[in-house]
Amino acid sequence: MSRKREALKASKQDTFVYEQRAFKKGYKAVAGIDEAGRGPLAGPVVAAAVIVRQTDFKERIDDSKKLSASRRERAFIDIFKRCEVGIGSADVEEIDEVNIFRATILAMKRAVAELENRPDYLLIDGNMDLPLPEARECLIRGESLSISIACASIVAKVFRDRIMLEMDEIYPEYGFKKHKGYGTREHMEAIRKYGLCRIHRNSFGPFGSQRRKKR
Repeated sequence: MSRKREALKASKQDTFVYEQRAFKKGYKAVAGIDEAGRGPLAGPVVAAAVIVRQTDFKERIDDSKKLSASRRERAFIDIFKRCEVGIGSADVEEIDEVNIFRATILAMKRAVAELENRPDYLLIDGNMDLPLPEARECLIRGESLSISIACASIVAKVFRDRIMLEMDEIYPEYGFKKHKGYGTREHMEAIRKYGLCRIHRNSFGPFGSQRRKKR
């Protein structure tokens, strides 16, 4: 076995520790949960819940922020071949109504509900303790510690990015294709010039007092 393959195998083993611990305690279905889109000024927050069924991934599975867009896309496909996946989201209206923290919890709960089989143990990135009956563990920087959370990180990021690419076709003046709704200089200048569009969040950001356009 080559050094590269040995390192990849070792990395997979290291990031399956928390899942293995849950299995030893008698749990059968461990779901990793993560989100994408808490920080942007526009677009939904998206969450994914992933139960890893096979660990023989062909693509690199890691924190989505450590992967290029092309690598994330390939990993996204690989994950759907080897895992059970649930995706949930909360839209801009929900974010503005309940705040981004509660909207993120809502998206995560929806992602778990979308799984074909209900998990009995949850590994949740960060400190987002969900109001669900399942046993769970919250892991700070969980994308680097748990392969299930890393998979969820990739799925949520790719799914949300695809939404923002669609939004770029509807609102090309804002440049969503480039920044995915984050508060870049280009995005801020577009808001100053064109105002807020329908998918901008009113609940936070420097332009929160503005009213969104209806279109």
